[in-house]
Parts: sequence; structure tokens; C-alpha cells
Amino acid sequence: MRKLAIATASAMLGVALSLSSMVPAVYAADKVDCDAVMQELGQGKKAKEVAADLKISASSVYRCKRHAKNAMKAETKSSQGMSDKMGNAASMGAAPSPAAGQ
Repeated sequence: MRKLAIATASAMLGVALSLSSMVPAVYAADKVDCDAVMQELGQGKKAKEVAADLKISASSVYRCKRHAKNAMKAETKSSQGMSDKMGNAASMGAAPSPAAGQ
């Protein structure tokens, strides 16, 4: 029984150590300066050229483009939502109340 407990504890420790060694690799993969990538793309360079210049993969360039596109969509959506709310509030204030006509 004691050997089983030691073997189980060892296996759990091994799994924990292997998972902890994977986390920094994933964290480091997200360390791309997307501002620099977008600046390079804004100058008219192709994704592969930007990747070679910044020593990153082309997929990282595409990921930065996707993040920028999603951020623009979210910004547009939130600004439209605010203008819709402002428009609704203005129209509600301008409309006569039903009680005032009676």
C-alpha cells in the first residue's frame, strides 16, 4: 500500500513539473510587439518581409493583424452603441409625453 502511495505521488509530481515547464514556452510565444508589426505593415511591407525583419514567424504577423482587426471591430461596435444610446435618449426627451396632451 505504501509503495502505491509513493508511486502515485511521484507520478503527480512528474505531471506537475512537466506542465510547469510548458507554461513559460506558451507565455514567451505571445511576446510579439504587435505595434511594431502593424507599423511595418502600414509601410506597405508584406507579412513575410515583416516576419523576417522582426525575426518572428509569419503566423505571428497574421495573429497581430487579426488582433488589430478585432480591436477595431470592438471599438466601432462600442462607439456605435454609445451613439445609439445617445440618439435614443435625445429622441425620448424630444417626444411629448402622453400625459401632457390630455
